[in-house]
Amino acid sequence: MATGESRRGSRIGGWIRRAARGTVTKGRGWAILLLIALSVLRTLDPTPIEILRVKTFDLYQQVEPREVTQRPVTIVDLDEKSLNQVGQWPWPRTTVADMVQRLTAMGAVVIGFDIVFAEPDRMSPALVQASMPGLDPEMRERLKSMPSNDEVLAQVIRQSRVVMGQSVRADAVPAPEDSPTTSIALIGSDVRDKVERHAGMLRNIPILDKAAMGRGVFNTTGEIDGIVRRVPMVVNVDGTLHPSLSAEVLRVATGNQSLAVKARGTAGVEGIVIRPNLIRTDHKGRVWVYFSHMDPEKYVSAAEVINGTAPPEKIAGKLVLIGTSAVGLLDIKSSPVDAFLPGVEVHAQILENILTNTQLIRPRDALGQELVAAIAAGLLMIVLVPMVRARWTALLGFVSVAAMFGFSWWAFQSQRLLYDPVYPALVATLLYMYLTYSNYVREEKQKAQVRQAFGQYLSPALVEKLASDPSHLKLGGEMRPMTLMFCDVRGFTTISELFDAEGLTRLINRFLTPMTDVIMARQGTIDKYMGDCIMAFWNAPLDDPEHARNACDSALAMIGNLKGLNEALEREAKEENRRHVPINIGIGLNTGTVCVGNMGSEQRFDYSVLGDDVNLASRLEGQSKTYGVTVVLGEQTARLTPEYAQIELDLIRVKGKTVPVRIFALLGSPDMASSSEWQLFKARHDQFLALYRGQRWTEMTEMGVALRAEARTLGLDLDGLYDLYDGRANEYRATPPGADWDGVFVATSK
Repeated sequence: MATGESRRGSRIGGWIRRAARGTVTKGRGWAILLLIALSVLRTLDPTPIEILRVKTFDLYQQVEPREVTQRPVTIVDLDEKSLNQVGQWPWPRTTVADMVQRLTAMGAVVIGFDIVFAEPDRMSPALVQASMPGLDPEMRERLKSMPSNDEVLAQVIRQSRVVMGQSVRADAVPAPEDSPTTSIALIGSDVRDKVERHAGMLRNIPILDKAAMGRGVFNTTGEIDGIVRRVPMVVNVDGTLHPSLSAEVLRVATGNQSLAVKARGTAGVEGIVIRPNLIRTDHKGRVWVYFSHMDPEKYVSAAEVINGTAPPEKIAGKLVLIGTSAVGLLDIKSSPVDAFLPGVEVHAQILENILTNTQLIRPRDALGQELVAAIAAGLLMIVLVPMVRARWTALLGFVSVAAMFGFSWWAFQSQRLLYDPVYPALVATLLYMYLTYSNYVREEKQKAQVRQAFGQYLSPALVEKLASDPSHLKLGGEMRPMTLMFCDVRGFTTISELFDAEGLTRLINRFLTPMTDVIMARQGTIDKYMGDCIMAFWNAPLDDPEHARNACDSALAMIGNLKGLNEALEREAKEENRRHVPINIGIGLNTGTVCVGNMGSEQRFDYSVLGDDVNLASRLEGQSKTYGVTVVLGEQTARLTPEYAQIELDLIRVKGKTVPVRIFALLGSPDMASSSEWQLFKARHDQFLALYRGQRWTEMTEMGVALRAEARTLGLDLDGLYDLYDGRANEYRATPPGADWDGVFVATSK
């Protein structure tokens, strides 16, 4: 009996041990599959993994930015001081010519423009005389005989070592047949399909293009997070290779007639050859920039060059780049070490990297070595976690991860090589978590996914809807009629100059908060904030049959709230003894059937809208400034809200559309619209438009004078609108539109 029980116990024990071994084997099998999947994922390199990697490289640069020991490059800066002294940009080309001439005389090795001169100078004598009808005939002939400003600049460029800047563009633009290009040889395979490709190029006017010794592309587009890390040294524009501005400046400086792109078999670009140097790049022909902090010592104000006070030692024997740091000229970038950096400095730092041998390099075999490290760390976890206590495995994993990061930091610090420690560490950590806490990880992942999804939405109503029905947490949308709003601050650049970063943030918050309250109190949903701009919509996610009226009420309430905010800001400005610039806004409202739902990727999505009527709403907001009104309505919105005080503005073809649209101005509430004064004014305004479309310019202008006064009695300022039509009338008197004119005005701006 005892023997039978012993055998039975042995069989049960064996079954338990086999089951346990089966569980371990199954867990290890899934872990191996996970390791394989993670290895494949790394070769695919999706965006989140790339962001983790480059953010690690950013951290290295933040901890140890490049030390500036030599300054072979000087930046001539079109800064605020220069704009104040010389005038707003663009300057007359004769002024630019004077600046180039002075730089050459001071000993600049090469002068590179981080600017493109795509149009002739409007200040040329012949063009100026054409715009002055009352000019003396003798003076007119003298002006006609004078060389153009562009010819003056071209002559100076021919006598200097100048590289002109060019800009790539998304639309295809045929290059002039005799357009000069830099000769680029291919060493190895053809890599035109590997480098960045663009459809067209924004070039300088031919007279300047032909006069220069070189031409380079100055675009430095940030990566997915807006930070500039890698800059192409050569790009493919419609099948032709073009060098970057920094590569072309270096070519001209070294006296090379051409440069070459060296390929490594089918693996892509190995580097750019500017004899006798090989500039190492990634497989797409991009260099990793090792950034220093923005260095004021390498800047010289353009005003100082023009007035002759620039320090000679900053120009003589230097590579000189001409660019801008002025906020209004919109050439501000972000680097890993500086949130705000003039775009021209990116090119300067590339040249410094090359000339001082401080270039960052991502080794060709980096991916292979990182995969080996990841697989080794993963196998270590798979073998040890089921066998060793979790605390010791965790300690071993920590040591392994620390070693990976230590090696990566050593390679960066001493060799300027970029190896990614994050992904191998991530693989080890994920496998440890899977094998040890798989159930816990699964639950936490689900909770994190829900929290992340809920965090994407601004509307409390939407949060409640998702809470009651989690099935909405997926990509997809539906078509439904909606009213869209775009609201933007006018003259925000001027306002921003009055505040530091902290003060400007407080001001924006003080503006956005009451505007948001107004919209959400009237069943609106805030789509997003874009700096000082608000995008909102009605009739989603909850049904709102009165969406057009609620949108109009919101717009009028926003105008009312803005008046109170401006009064408070003016009082504060007086108390602080500083200048006050009132906040003015433009609003575009449009109604139409659009797609609304969760838009984005599986990793991240937003509840938003898409459609042609969304774009039209944005265009209408932009037209509010043109027509001198605060709120511009689309035709469908105006049709749905006839009880409001609104007038027709125009029949226009907005940018990006081929079909003309009728647009209206929202000027007041239904109470205002019901008054006899308003109805009389509106009837006369409609007559005014009829005169315009009937090409009766004189009668139209006379009526516009009376309408200005009538509008003021209603508390409205429509001088800008009627001034606009007066200007058109003057143009049409000089150049009649013809008998078949349909009254459509083509808008050239957004």
